[in-house]
Amino acid sequence: MEEAREVRTTCPYCGVGCGVLAKVAADGTTTVRGDPEHPANFGRLSSKGSALAETLGLEGRLLQPEIGGRQAGWDEALDLVAEKFSRAIAEHGPDSVAFYVSGQLLTEDYYVANKLMKGFVGSANIDTNSRLCMASSVAGHRRAFGEDIVPGVYEDFEHADLIVLTGSNTAWCHPVLYQRMLTARRERGTKIVVIDPRRTATADECDLHLALDPGTDVLLFNGLLAHLVLTGKIDTDFIRDHTSGFDATAALACADAPSIARVAKGCGFAAADVQAFYDLFADTDRTVTVYSQGVNQSAHGTD
Repeated sequence: MEEAREVRTTCPYCGVGCGVLAKVAADGTTTVRGDPEHPANFGRLSSKGSALAETLGLEGRLLQPEIGGRQAGWDEALDLVAEKFSRAIAEHGPDSVAFYVSGQLLTEDYYVANKLMKGFVGSANIDTNSRLCMASSVAGHRRAFGEDIVPGVYEDFEHADLIVLTGSNTAWCHPVLYQRMLTARRERGTKIVVIDPRRTATADECDLHLALDPGTDVLLFNGLLAHLVLTGKIDTDFIRDHTSGFDATAALACADAPSIARVAKGCGFAAADVQAFYDLFADTDRTVTVYSQGVNQSAHGTD
């Protein structure tokens, strides 16, 4: 009988990328555990990662096309799609059809799908949940750093004195990283500020929850920049040597958020909480700011 074997793999759920050790027994039974040597999770797994072995069966999976609830062959299914698309295009033009494709495709797959819609059909109506989730991040990273790159590592959480979470319910969405934050809070007194209109599970464990009105986060952060400028808490040497357009940005922020009272009124919470957040940020050198889909998914996230 073949001996059980264990392979290293990665949890596919959230973006943390936890290392997983999957053991396949001789009878095909699979069990999973966290990889203690992986730098993202050091053996920890969330409830979703721990249940990965339960997702490997074929039960409940769609294994072949269906039309009107009945099983169909690929040729019949594809012919039906092609006929419906062709009819719509003939009657209403190419912009009457659209593709919404998966965020889990490879680059080459996206290329083919875009060529089919834009080059053959003649419409730009193709979208993907990759753009919904990350378009504003990509635009921001390219403007700030010149490329789509995340300027941080997970180890920053262990060394930070302040962690600011905005639009992120980390406790539910990235639970392994959240545990690293709580460990830092417990062992070295790291402060956690949560910026979220909702009272989430993450807000239950923070030091300051700013329940701002939806759509006012730009005002809050403009006010933070204005506060840093007005109190002399900016690094003028770094700004001179490594940035461009700072003066115009600072002027815009100061015009939009000229005072603590203006920010508090616009965001819908107490001026004392705005002051506490701004002072904490200004007085803390080692700060990590984390954002997630609450900021990414915006109707005007990329101008």
